[in-house]
Amino acid sequence: MSSEENYGIFSYSQLPATSYADWERTDHWFNSFLIPADPVLDAGVANAKKNGLPDIAVSASQGKFLYLLAKSLGVKRIIELGTLGGYSTTWLARALPDDGEHIGLEFLEAKHAKVAEENVANAGLGSKVKFIVGPALASLKEIPSSPKFDLAFIDADWEHIAEYFQEAKRIVKSGGVIIVDNIVQNGEVSNFGEKHAEWAESEGVRRLVKAIQNDKEVEATVIGTVGDKGYDGFLYAIRK
Repeated sequence: MSSEENYGIFSYSQLPATSYADWERTDHWFNSFLIPADPVLDAGVANAKKNGLPDIAVSASQGKFLYLLAKSLGVKRIIELGTLGGYSTTWLARALPDDGEHIGLEFLEAKHAKVAEENVANAGLGSKVKFIVGPALASLKEIPSSPKFDLAFIDADWEHIAEYFQEAKRIVKSGGVIIVDNIVQNGEVSNFGEKHAEWAESEGVRRLVKAIQNDKEVEATVIGTVGDKGYDGFLYAIRK
């Protein structure tokens, strides 16, 4: 018997491939224990669907992660790019203290911001959250450099993701966190041999990662994720 057999050492490449059905089932199983039923969030999802918003919000487990992260960091000021129907906004704003502030930039449609405002108000968080509608980069550049934000969550168009990140650095405090969502894109970002290699979305992410490579103002990593939103991931950066 080899030493590998003795100690149970194996290669992950030898495991059977998993599928979306496996990821979805696993997400739902863990959520059934760790994320209690939430009529407020469910109502927000239903309101977004009723108004025709696309089903591209973060998953329940991802929302809970954002909430736990913001709470563990003790954040008081959050800026979010791409609020859609306010699902992630609700999770994040719930982590804020009574005097906390969340600013959400919604650049696609005023309709999205209206739905988000309704959902956030229904969650009892309206006093903590402000939405700004307009081109995200222009709106972001108008945000003063002080007071600083503790956390930036970027869930916006990938074409300009590098520019959003640079502006986020300007307004996030030293030791603050910048998260960029949807950065793995089902593995397409690292796929240079297929027709999708020239996707504008993937090119935007590649520009961002290349820019961060020698950026002395941040430390960052990318975590791949699978679940009921498929195969994707997020970039986690700390502002030095």
